[in-house]
Amino acid sequence: MKNVIVTGATRGLGLAIVKRLCGEDYRLICIGRRESDEFSKLAGKVGDKIVFRPYDLEQPDGIQALVNGITREFGPLYGLINNAGVGLDGVLATQHATEISRVLTVNLESAILMTKYACRSMLTRREGRIINVSSIIASTGFNGLAVYAASKAGLEGFTRSLSRELGRAKITVNCIAPGYMETDMTAGLEGEKLASVRRRAPLGLPRPEDVAGAAAFLLSAEAAMMTGSIVKIDGGSTA
Repeated sequence: MKNVIVTGATRGLGLAIVKRLCGEDYRLICIGRRESDEFSKLAGKVGDKIVFRPYDLEQPDGIQALVNGITREFGPLYGLINNAGVGLDGVLATQHATEISRVLTVNLESAILMTKYACRSMLTRREGRIINVSSIIASTGFNGLAVYAASKAGLEGFTRSLSRELGRAKITVNCIAPGYMETDMTAGLEGEKLASVRRRAPLGLPRPEDVAGAAAFLLSAEAAMMTGSIVKIDGGSTA
């Protein structure tokens, strides 16, 4: 089995990605602060194909030890999916500095550090897949999400540049940018705001499973010649 790390793996989109990949020839090393009930049930069904390692990515200082411990225990890495993220909204002028720091740390700094230490394992084998999860907010903007947008735009720039650094070693680096999905993300929207989001997407709002399918493709051999790409899965809302 090929080893793939998935961050933010126990709920939402991360859990959908784990569900999609656990039927393939991967060992999924899943990172999260704690296991959800649904994740625990899934892990119990598939056995050693899913491994959970608790870690809070708001603490970037321990990431090197986390990744090194994983490679010592399971061997070289084939893939990394940087899915963990936080989306604290608020008008910048009144947003607390600790909230700004938290968004940038989890969404950008920790993803960069996870990649830094994971790609060392891939470089020795001259093979690998790195997938960063961004958002259409990186390119469209949204009122109250300036810091979140900055973190995701940074992740997309990181993806493009790193694809050039690692391409000679046959390591691909791509980014998935979901739009609003049929998840908890839209559950809090009401009335005209929800209707407006739905109107923008001619295909309707994507499900987490739709995005997970894109992640599965980018991990596969069929995507070997695809790198530095930002793949939007948004039902056409940015067309």
